[in-house]
Amino acid sequence: MSQENKKNPQVLLIDTLHPSFISILEAAGCTCIPGYNWRIEEILTKINQYDGLAIRSRFKLDQHFLERASTIKCIGRAGAGMENIDVDFAQSVGITCVHAPEGNRDAVGEHAIGMLLSLMNHLIRADQEVRSGIWRREENRGLELQGKTVGIIGFGNMGSAFAKKLQGFECTILAYDKYIRLDHQKYPFVKQCEQKEIFDQADIVSLHLPLTEETRYLVNEDYLESFKKPIFIINTARGKIVDTAALVNALKANKIRGAALDVLEYESISFEQLNATQLPEPFQYLIKSDKVILSPHIGGWTHESNEKIAQVLAEKMLQVFNH
Repeated sequence: MSQENKKNPQVLLIDTLHPSFISILEAAGCTCIPGYNWRIEEILTKINQYDGLAIRSRFKLDQHFLERASTIKCIGRAGAGMENIDVDFAQSVGITCVHAPEGNRDAVGEHAIGMLLSLMNHLIRADQEVRSGIWRREENRGLELQGKTVGIIGFGNMGSAFAKKLQGFECTILAYDKYIRLDHQKYPFVKQCEQKEIFDQADIVSLHLPLTEETRYLVNEDYLESFKKPIFIINTARGKIVDTAALVNALKANKIRGAALDVLEYESISFEQLNATQLPEPFQYLIKSDKVILSPHIGGWTHESNEKIAQVLAEKMLQVFNH
C-alpha cells in the first residue's frame, strides 16, 4: 500500500457494527463505506475500490471471493469465530484477517454461568410452574456448583473468561486445550489436564472451541460415552461441534443430566435463524425437554460486548493499515 493509501484506507462495512467502530477508524483518517444491504454480486464488482472489509457473518468470504479482492489488505471479523472466512487462502494472497474475541469473552462467560445455574436449579421450569399456579418445592430441589468438577474444553479467550467467572463458586476447574499452555501464575485456580481426566472426573463440561475440521462433531456418541459420571453440558461455542442426535440419546439414557445450548447444529451460516422449516427429530426433543435450556446464539450479544467488539476490531485493523 502506498503511503497515501496508508493515511486514508477505504473500509467497506458489510455488516452493521457499533458506531464506535466508524468513529475510531475515521478519527485515524480512514473512510468507511456502508454496504449493509449490498448483495455479494454487487460487492464483488466494487471490491477493488477498498483496502479493508468489516463483516460479522452475513456470508462466506471464500477463495472465489478473495481472488477478486486484490486491493484488500485487511478483513475484520466482528466476533470470535473465523469459520466464514477462508483465512489460509487470505493469508496466502497477502490479506491479514483479524477478529475480536477479547470483545465478547466476558459476555460469553457470564451467559454460560447464567445458563448453568438456571439448569442446575430448574429455574425455567419452576418459573413456568409458579406462573401457572403450581407450587412444587421438592420436585425443583436444585444442585450447588460448590464442590463440583467443571471441565473446560478449549482455554482461549472464551474458556479462560468462563474459568474466571467460576472462581467464586469454590468448584474444581479442569482445562483441556492441546494448543495452549496454561499460565499457572495467571490461572492458579485452574488445573490443565488431558481429556481423560475430564472424562473421569467432570460433573459439568463447557465447550469453548472454534469450529474447525478437527472440532466438527467432536461431541459425538463415543465422546459422550467416555464420561464416567452423568454430566451437565454447556455449549456457547458453535452448534456443529455437537452431534445433536448423540446428545439427545445421551439425555434419554441419563448420561447427560442437562444441556445448556446457546448454539445449535441447525443454525444458518449467518446465525440469524434456524436453517430449516421442518427441523429434525432431535431438535423436537430438545424443545420439549425440561432438562434443556436454549438461547438463540446470544452468549456474546450484550450491549457492552457490541461496543467492545467494535473498538477492539477497529484498533486491530488500524494496526494492519499502519504496519
